[in-house]
Amino acid sequence: MRILVTNDDGIHAPGLEACEKIARVLSDEVWIIAPENDQSGVSHSLSLNDPLRLREVGERRFAVKGTPTDCVIMGARHLMKEMPDLVLSGVNRGRNAAEDVSYSGTVAGAIEGTVLGIPSFSLSQAYASANKHMPFWDTAINFAPDLIRRVLDAGMPRDVLVNVNFPDCPPEQVAGIAVTQQGKRDQELLHIEARRDGRGNPYYWIAFGRGGIAGAAQGSDLHALNEKRIAVTPLRLDMTDEPFMTRLAGVFE
Repeated sequence: MRILVTNDDGIHAPGLEACEKIARVLSDEVWIIAPENDQSGVSHSLSLNDPLRLREVGERRFAVKGTPTDCVIMGARHLMKEMPDLVLSGVNRGRNAAEDVSYSGTVAGAIEGTVLGIPSFSLSQAYASANKHMPFWDTAINFAPDLIRRVLDAGMPRDVLVNVNFPDCPPEQVAGIAVTQQGKRDQELLHIEARRDGRGNPYYWIAFGRGGIAGAAQGSDLHALNEKRIAVTPLRLDMTDEPFMTRLAGVFE
């Protein structure tokens, strides 16, 4: 099995090392094609107005000056002689649940693999910097290989990717696996944080307040993470809302 590994945190991110360990449990042929720099929040963007600079870092290991989407295309269409059998994107530093999936470059790496017809997983390790500890990478490393095997053995539908979030706890505290739906975060916690630089000029950060998952709906990815369970969420490429499509058809008849 040929595995293409990418991420959005960049070629030197510790989560990429964790993802490589996961991949090597599954296969001897692992290709690492990751962004040269941090690409968090770039979603499914594609570099169309800038050239893609490719740097060979080691054997089957490349850095691309571009997005996670660029990396998957570069790997599948140029670097690898045969198409990969599996795309793993991650392991992201921090969860990619609820609305995060629409912003996430990690999820986008798996989306692009799915677009190309390759079974694909996005992997994220929940992490709260307020807890003053490093992410529990061992949680993802310990649980991901068997989880991925089980999903592949069950058979993945075409045009569906699997988004996996590991809870913010060590492996021995994981309470199990939950198959979940995409949750919804409290958007009131999203705000603009205004600051001033050394010369008194204003600048701004998009910021999230603490919390936002305490009231997470039952069956959602956020609720599973609250309960220290691994959240496994299948996501479709087709975002068509069929009930509303039917209603609109009646409006425009």
